Amino acid sequence: MPKIQRAVLSVFDKTGLVPFAQTLAKAGVELISTGGTAKALREAGLEVKDLSEHTGFPEMLDGRVKTLHPRVHGGLLYIRGNAAHEAAVRQHNIPPIDLVVVNLYPFEETIAKPNVSLHEAIENIDIGGPSMLRSAAKNHESVTVIIDPADYEKVASEIAAEGRTSLELRRRLAAKVFARTSAYDGAIAGYLAKAFETSTRGLSDLPPELNVRAKQAQTLRYGENPHQKGALYGNFSEYFQQLHGKELSYNNILDLTAAAQLIAEFEGEPATLAILKHTNPCGVGQAENLKAAWDKAYATDKQAPFGGIIAVNKPLDLACAESISEIFSEVIIAPEFHADALDLLQKKKNLRLLRVLKNPAKAAGYDLRSVGAESYLLQERDSKLTTAQDLKIVTKRKPGKAELGAMLFGWRVVKHLKSNAIVYVGPDRTLGVGAGQMSRVDSSRIAVWKASAAGLSLKGSVVCSDAFFPFPDGLTAAAEAGATAAIQPGGSVRDNDVIAAADERGIAMAFTGTRHFRH
Repeated sequence: MPKIQRAVLSVFDKTGLVPFAQTLAKAGVELISTGGTAKALREAGLEVKDLSEHTGFPEMLDGRVKTLHPRVHGGLLYIRGNAAHEAAVRQHNIPPIDLVVVNLYPFEETIAKPNVSLHEAIENIDIGGPSMLRSAAKNHESVTVIIDPADYEKVASEIAAEGRTSLELRRRLAAKVFARTSAYDGAIAGYLAKAFETSTRGLSDLPPELNVRAKQAQTLRYGENPHQKGALYGNFSEYFQQLHGKELSYNNILDLTAAAQLIAEFEGEPATLAILKHTNPCGVGQAENLKAAWDKAYATDKQAPFGGIIAVNKPLDLACAESISEIFSEVIIAPEFHADALDLLQKKKNLRLLRVLKNPAKAAGYDLRSVGAESYLLQERDSKLTTAQDLKIVTKRKPGKAELGAMLFGWRVVKHLKSNAIVYVGPDRTLGVGAGQMSRVDSSRIAVWKASAAGLSLKGSVVCSDAFFPFPDGLTAAAEAGATAAIQPGGSVRDNDVIAAADERGIAMAFTGTRHFRH
């Protein structure tokens, strides 16, 4: 590859631009630029040729048309060494452009602003930038392209040493360009689909095409298991701030986000604490303070919390921190930490402490899963909230005030358990938890066994089931364990049999009409 002779520089983000351009000038590269970029380079004492001088055509339409010209794209795209291409560019007097430095109008940042207008969003759609980037990246055999200021140093060092760049570097930079322009177009497509509402789908429906846009935030030591690679993508740091402890692992992130989703159900309520293990809540308590809430949650199961995740809905105080510190935990998440609680917990060097910056349950978007075979499942998030007004009491006996409170408390917990899920609760605490079993009856048996092992009575408890009881046997088992009320979605062909079994045993039962499977 010949030495780089000519470069076009047109950037919105001018970070590191001048030192890089100085390296190019020192290597004898002709600098061509536009607008604010040219102004910044000239102010730094560099000689710059206006793009309009290079093309022989003025910028027009408020700058919308300046780089869309054959002397730009011809100089980028022609194949060096191809006789027909070489003849064409000589005939039309198109000199080669060997280097393109472009970053894009800040469309994503613009639409993230509150109350941004459609006009402002559209004006921040870059046209010429992506066009030049794609032309240069396509012809990376001969052209170097930079979209990220982080790459200036590597390119500058190769040019300073050899006057050219390596093919390996050009390939890496070209791939980076296509990844970025794809994400950029995806952001535009997503925004406009919502803004215009003119597609064949409504805004509440799922997109006909799936564009996933997420920048790698950090590499992880490994994935779910040590033999699997793993990385974190997206805006995690906008929602969580790590204050202390080792780097988060793949499993930590799965667990703590599940914990954050659960504790968000109790936003604005009395002090609530949840303990999770492998994304399943193993104890949830609510009380006048977090220490008392901890005592209730921990009493549900004193074995499972070892190495678990703890989430609270209030600033974590010293009294609660002292109790928590008596066992080994992986992660604690809270909206804030009192200074003395933070000092105490930071003595455990491996304990990860995270502050919740924004409620993740309120984040826009969908749940996405890979199912192999280059296929994906997409669904709306399960953000359904159930209130007392949503309940349909289907039994002869109506629930008392305490039973109704327990129903609503437990319904928010069972929603976050893996199916089949059964949880026995009081008005402000879990008593027995069973999750992830092939049979709902097995989940109930595990929940009863857990309560018994913890020395907790289920007499007067409420049993919560994430899906309907397909047969009366599940409800019968709950009644025998001591439950006096039940909450479930309903919808089984045998609902009448289950209701009859409840009436026979004096159980008050509510149907929610909403199932909360979690696989």
